[in-house]
Amino acid sequence: MTPLLISRYTATTCLGRGREPLRDALLAGRSGLKPCDFETVELDTWIGEVEGVDDVVLPPALSAFDCRNNRLALLGLEQDGFGAAVRDAVERFGPQRVGVFLGTSTAGILETELAYRRRDPVTGALSADFHYAQTHNPYSVAEFVRAFFSLGGPAVAVSSACSSSAKVFASAGRMIAAGLIDAAVVGGVDSLCLTTLYGFNSLELTSARACRPFDRERDGISIGEAAAFALLERVPDDARDIDDDAVLLLGVGESSDAYHMSSPHPEGLGARRAMEAALAAAGLAADDIDYVNLHGTATPSNDAAETKAVTALFGAATPCSSTKGATGHTLGAAGGVEAVVAALALRGGFLPAGANTRAPEPGLDYLLATRSAPVRSVLSNSFGFGGTNCSLILGSVK
Repeated sequence: MTPLLISRYTATTCLGRGREPLRDALLAGRSGLKPCDFETVELDTWIGEVEGVDDVVLPPALSAFDCRNNRLALLGLEQDGFGAAVRDAVERFGPQRVGVFLGTSTAGILETELAYRRRDPVTGALSADFHYAQTHNPYSVAEFVRAFFSLGGPAVAVSSACSSSAKVFASAGRMIAAGLIDAAVVGGVDSLCLTTLYGFNSLELTSARACRPFDRERDGISIGEAAAFALLERVPDDARDIDDDAVLLLGVGESSDAYHMSSPHPEGLGARRAMEAALAAAGLAADDIDYVNLHGTATPSNDAAETKAVTALFGAATPCSSTKGATGHTLGAAGGVEAVVAALALRGGFLPAGANTRAPEPGLDYLLATRSAPVRSVLSNSFGFGGTNCSLILGSVK
């Protein structure tokens, strides 16, 4: 594929608002997870909660979109000058030529959970102030961001479980390559809710401690929430027009296991196909990758399958880690968050450690401490329920 410029990027997670607290925590190997105290949830598990989401106020004209997911989206859009960068793109290309491609899994389902508590006790009807289309609907976050920036280009929400906000890079890239748009807001937003916490607990996938990806004693995930965004556009002819923090999207690979609704292929075949496709799209060999950001959910089967897929391609020589021990598994936002992690590694010259992991499974060069190293290209994996797999390759501009 023709490389695309990621001209601006930002992520807001349980580690803090914007790139700086995320970078600082990665350098220190610090986790933002805590015992679950969200809403009325009574579960023995840990979560990655973003502070201050309930204090965010949406613009009056967009009040129908008010829900935790869209408040988190607005909080994320306000960091690292991202909103200003989007408005600059609108000035350069026009509102019809800027698209929105965002991933989410449950969107604003918390708003529906709260609305059911307020049902009419006689009729069971939901209250008139509940706006399903602008909150619970998975498309609501894409529509909200489109309306917030007054954009006229195509807007898409991808809900393919945990690969959602990685796959949007592919969707936007195809639109740009087809000449339909010149730039795109891509990324993902997913917020905590009762459905997710109790749902994953019912599947026996949550851990009673902070998750330990790829650890020999791993026993489940820690659910987090996040808002991550990137501005994707063509690489300008004049290098002087490229910001110092910008990176390149070099390749995207997608595959489908079609193996099981909630378990990966035990040999990691779908994951391997996605990584191979990303390498082919980027025109790179496995030896060209300096760091692999693993999907690494900390469940026994997922990490085992990914280990087999990664070692089949990279052997044990390529440094790798999962950053979900720091942020939690942010589900539909995970691919976007970890694309930002990849960009930070490229620009900062470091390989982030996997927080909480102490005794990793053999076969990988798993990072237990952050290393300083020149980084030219990073592969980031995102794999979801149903075998929806996506791998991104990011690289340095210079």
